[in-house]
Amino acid sequence: MSSQSTLTLATLEQAQEMGLMKEEFDKIKSILGRIPNFTELSVFGVMWSEHCSYKNSIVWLKTLPKEGPHMLVEAGKENAGLVDIGDGLACCFKIESHNHPSALEPYQGAATGVGGINRDIFTMGARPVAQLNSLRFGDIDLDKTKWLVKGVTKGIGDYGNAFGVPIVGGEVFFDDCYNTNPLVNAFSAGIMKKDDMISATSSGVGNPVFIVGSRTGKDGIHGASFASKDISEDSVNDLPAVQVGDPFQEKLLLEATLELGATDAVVGMQDMGAAGITCSSNEMSAAGGHGMDLWLDKVPTRQKNMKDWEILLSESQERMLVVVQKGKENIVESIFEKWDLSCEEIGVVTKGDRVRYFMHGELVGDVPCHDLVLGGGAPVYHREWTEPAYYQQWKKFNIESVDLPLDLVKVAKFLTAHENIASKRWVYEQYDSMVGTINMSTNLPTDAAIVNLKETNKALTMTVDCNARMVNADPEEGCAMAVAEAARNIVCSGGIPSAITNCLNFGNPYNPEVYWQFVGAIKGMSKACDKFSAPVTGGNVSFYNQSAIDGKEIPVFPTPTIGMLGVVDDKKHITSLAFQGKSDLIYMIGESINDISSSEYLASYHNIKESPAPKFDLDVEYNLQKTITKLIRGNVIESAHDVSNGGLFVTLLESSFTNNLGFEIVSSSEVREDAFLFGEAPSRVVVSVTETGEDAFLDLLKDCETPFMLLGHVTKGRIAVDDKEFGKIDEYKKIYNNSLADKLNK
Repeated sequence: MSSQSTLTLATLEQAQEMGLMKEEFDKIKSILGRIPNFTELSVFGVMWSEHCSYKNSIVWLKTLPKEGPHMLVEAGKENAGLVDIGDGLACCFKIESHNHPSALEPYQGAATGVGGINRDIFTMGARPVAQLNSLRFGDIDLDKTKWLVKGVTKGIGDYGNAFGVPIVGGEVFFDDCYNTNPLVNAFSAGIMKKDDMISATSSGVGNPVFIVGSRTGKDGIHGASFASKDISEDSVNDLPAVQVGDPFQEKLLLEATLELGATDAVVGMQDMGAAGITCSSNEMSAAGGHGMDLWLDKVPTRQKNMKDWEILLSESQERMLVVVQKGKENIVESIFEKWDLSCEEIGVVTKGDRVRYFMHGELVGDVPCHDLVLGGGAPVYHREWTEPAYYQQWKKFNIESVDLPLDLVKVAKFLTAHENIASKRWVYEQYDSMVGTINMSTNLPTDAAIVNLKETNKALTMTVDCNARMVNADPEEGCAMAVAEAARNIVCSGGIPSAITNCLNFGNPYNPEVYWQFVGAIKGMSKACDKFSAPVTGGNVSFYNQSAIDGKEIPVFPTPTIGMLGVVDDKKHITSLAFQGKSDLIYMIGESINDISSSEYLASYHNIKESPAPKFDLDVEYNLQKTITKLIRGNVIESAHDVSNGGLFVTLLESSFTNNLGFEIVSSSEVREDAFLFGEAPSRVVVSVTETGEDAFLDLLKDCETPFMLLGHVTKGRIAVDDKEFGKIDEYKKIYNNSLADKLNK
């Protein structure tokens, strides 16, 4: 260690600036048996950040169900989840957040989120085929919100379109709690032969280590640490922590990586995301039980005279670390030369568990990889939590305290125009949804996106879902409802749920009430995933979505976004949400209940924010989904669309728009009319049935436990409830399609 004596020793103050606590700094000194130098402290700082180590969440993440009949890799062991979809194929999929970067620089923050999640997919040897996203913004009337929406959506569109992978679905939600902290969650899925996975591991003493792709710059330095603290008025000073993406470089890297994966030259490969070279070198080494020596001065850089710690911590995009079979270096070099990408040998696999970094012949860092990584020696905390007072208080809400509106038509048009319900066409028209010709939902709208599996009779179905208002009201039941809604969307589209990935967006974990929300959400997710046999393949935890503004800490709604994958085993089962013909009968499968809790109607029309989550029963939901699957397999329904945001009335509208049809229905005498039309109680699906097919439909329902009711019939464009005219479908369609654009451009 004599060569390190000339290097500056780190201080506690520096550790605290990196987000480390005093006891963590002491633990680092104990692990090393000495005071770390600044470079080594920087390595520990990013690797032990919340973003990389999950130190405040891993205890609870380990309780999630991770075993299932389709699972091909253990959750958390690789860059993304991998499930068997039959016919010798596997689907690789994952969702991750890019919240903090998007809050400061929305265009690049969102763009690099798309780039990063796609790299996670093709690093494993899968070709990305579909993307989705879940976006949350603040008050739509604020200029800042409009700037964020426009920047984020343009960043996603520009990167995804140039990269050449269709965006097939997603969700957008607005609430004041996201004013400072928008949430940008990106989902990607890829297809591969199930035996062709490339592992993120390092092995074979003497095997060379390459860095491939783009050159390394100063963008994104300390990005993982930046993502592990609250957004504040000083956060603008963290702009260097926001990366800059290049989708054209990523497209080249995709093709080069897949070509390389088809050879026998690769031992292991990992994307350089959070913490850059630091993370990939230590995680690959720990996974393979080996060490690594890296010569940082050999790393191709964009700026001259970059310091060793800058090279290590840079989160420059479009880069991979590759361990290559010794003697096959020329294979790697020739492939990346062909694709005009940087490719440099910068290190070697060693015996032991030390990862050592050299700069111009000088040893600048020597760290034990096992002590740095998730599941190894990184800190693990058991945080305390406290049930907030609002939880019990909100349960006292009584529907009778809300006056029934005199004009329900006015309510219907208000909700149709609301930014959380109106068409997100302004957003998705910026995205290419058809590149690659695999999206089967564009002309046949479905509750979940349908992705064609060419040369097979199968299709994939995928969705991202979370009603954060309901999770805020009751984290456990709300998160269980998010899983259930995702599964319901899969089932209504003709699929069978397979597995989930999650993006867990919460406030500061050191806030006991925030941590209570987190624990509740994990419990709800666990019981729902068990019920639907949809294990967790992995995902992302994003804490610190909490704004320190004017001395007040304001967390976002707890937002555990669920990305679910399903399989349609026969394309003939694909079921649209759209009504198909005039005079078709409209049924609701499930029970309408007297509940408006946590609905958009209650929160926005009545401005009542304090109510519990609506009633939910997992067994009822499970039986409903089995019933819908039976109806689809029995070929007795024309459409299926679940009741969610906006309630039954909005569900009926959305089923009417595609073919310019309408509906005439009769409400339930046992339920208040506003609850019947606008309540958002789960476990309900609207289906349409031809008049001639009604007998077969009812025969199939005889043996099902799920209640159902005849609502009415499809019309040529007229809308009526209990013989009261609500208008024409054309009027609602105009409101629905134009409202969001009008508000954003006002």
